[in-house]
Amino acid sequence: MPFSRVIWIVLDSVGIGPMPDWQAFHDDMPSDTLGNCARLRPLKLPNLEALGLASIRPFEHLRPAAAPRASFGRCALASPGKDTTTGHWEMAGIILNQPFPLYPDGFPAPLMAEFERRIGRATLGNCAASGTEIIRGLGAEHVATGKPIVYTSADSVFQIAAHEGVIPLEEQYRICEIARNLLRGEHEVGRVIARPFTGEPGAFTRTANRHDYAVAPPDGMLLDRLAAQRVPVSSVGKIADIFLSRGITASRKTKTNAEGMASTLAALDGLHRGLVFANLVDFDMLFGHRNDPEGYSQALEAVDEWLPRLDAALRPGDLVILTADHGCDPTTPSTDHSREYVPLLVYGPQARAGVNLGTRASLADIGATVAENFGSALPAGRSFLGEISAAAIS
Repeated sequence: MPFSRVIWIVLDSVGIGPMPDWQAFHDDMPSDTLGNCARLRPLKLPNLEALGLASIRPFEHLRPAAAPRASFGRCALASPGKDTTTGHWEMAGIILNQPFPLYPDGFPAPLMAEFERRIGRATLGNCAASGTEIIRGLGAEHVATGKPIVYTSADSVFQIAAHEGVIPLEEQYRICEIARNLLRGEHEVGRVIARPFTGEPGAFTRTANRHDYAVAPPDGMLLDRLAAQRVPVSSVGKIADIFLSRGITASRKTKTNAEGMASTLAALDGLHRGLVFANLVDFDMLFGHRNDPEGYSQALEAVDEWLPRLDAALRPGDLVILTADHGCDPTTPSTDHSREYVPLLVYGPQARAGVNLGTRASLADIGATVAENFGSALPAGRSFLGEISAAAIS
């Protein structure tokens, strides 16, 4: 076991440029989430620069490190998709043969009729829309009628928005569970998502009480194999939701990047061996989907500012992996995810630095590396453990 602890942080949606097949995934233009943020104004990312972020590819206003502290590269998505479930599943060694179903024109009428029968309420919406826009447009009618708002996006999601003062959270979650049980077979979307909001007409605000209901991943993915090896896995953020808590020994739910960063450090306390698997969601949820490049840039700078605290908590046998799951370019007209390469930065006190890991064919390469480190293997992905561990502890 070259590394006793692996700290794997997913910077949700921080893509670094369009994949060649972007047009096949409903992107309205080639996206470059990090590149476009860097183009709009200088980003203050000294710690990520030192790790080698600008060694992966050129970014405006970012300097490549003369001697990167990390090994660096980028990952392609091999699966046909650009959503959270697809990206995280691929990291764990699951490469999809076909994408999760999409509903650009709304969900079929018979499906909606059965959903309404099961929840005992009529619904509003049933269309593809921005979450903030559909709440602005239908929120008042929802408050007046008690009908939940159902909508989707360019991703495989069945989203249910409701005012917390009209439909209590517990009932909203029950409605989502009903939807998850109904959406099987040909209609098995990647996620059902509760989208609670509060406020008055004209000033509705989504709350932090979002909850995701993912489809069960196939057996044999990374977290199953780590469980078989008795490797402790501590999840931070929505990781437990994405994998239905399979193979996870401790879980910390978070509502913000700040909570996610604090919880990552807390997960390291008392952990002598194992994996900390974290997702920092604000990039995607608060800024990418809302076309807010300034908010996105500030969130990047906040993570950069936090990295020295993470480094101070590292032990000699630790390995840090920084990556993403897809893109969500806040500078394009679209508010949806984008089909992009994602960054790969890998470092630790005794890991090799400055290794160019190149363009990896799949996010599964990360999972394969983690699996090999802990004495297991995945059916997909090509491990880069040997490329980074020559100077690691024995």
